[in-house]
Amino acid sequence: MNPNPVFIKNLLDRKVDEYNSLEFIPKDPVSIPHMFNNKEDIEISGFLTAIISWGQRKTIITNATRLIRLMDHAPYDFIMHSSDKDLMPFKQFKHRTFNGEDCLYFMKSLQNMYLHYGGLEASFIPPEGKELVEGIIQFRRRFFSVPFPARSAKHIANPSEGASAKRINMFLRWMVRKDECGVDFGIWKNIRPSRLYCPLDVHTGEVARKLGILKTKQNNWQAVEELTGYLRMLDPEDPVKYDYALFGMGVNKEF
Repeated sequence: MNPNPVFIKNLLDRKVDEYNSLEFIPKDPVSIPHMFNNKEDIEISGFLTAIISWGQRKTIITNATRLIRLMDHAPYDFIMHSSDKDLMPFKQFKHRTFNGEDCLYFMKSLQNMYLHYGGLEASFIPPEGKELVEGIIQFRRRFFSVPFPARSAKHIANPSEGASAKRINMFLRWMVRKDECGVDFGIWKNIRPSRLYCPLDVHTGEVARKLGILKTKQNNWQAVEELTGYLRMLDPEDPVKYDYALFGMGVNKEF
């Protein structure tokens, strides 16, 4: 398909209006952080949910809810004050390849992030004059700054090695983008929505390629840069709102 930017923008704007709504929340993993009002509870529950967000959405929500229950429905307080005994039940947690050993490390690393790096938001802020991808790389370096099981490294994508970092970009969308419709939270004020990257998965990639706005064949970081660049042309201030359109059209098989 040879994309006409006016046609593409009109189509995607209509689809954003259709899919970016409160009705989106209950069936999506974003429903988990919507259980909370406190900033730290929202970002911790959102981060852990995003990390296990692959596979069927129903299963993701079920297992993320289990994580919240194991944290006594108080993620920040649990992260900061849990004892080794409190962490024992997490040894039995499993979501696809994310297992109890990974879970235990993530709990301890999150505590380290809040104790020594100012928390999740501060760790994603890129160095002055750098793009957000440098903030993602910086976060990953800090997250693995304490001894970690080798197997756990695969659960935080590394754009510097070409990974699309779909789950991290989705989490950042939740935290940074101010959504008048009430889906995304916009609680992080130190990163502008214009700097976000579109989460790229099988659905967004398939639709973007059929529309002719993504040429790169692999869902890698090059594709993320290419797709986001096009979406920034359509809306320089809020490019990743189009994630709703591309994802929704893909999930509902509108092509």
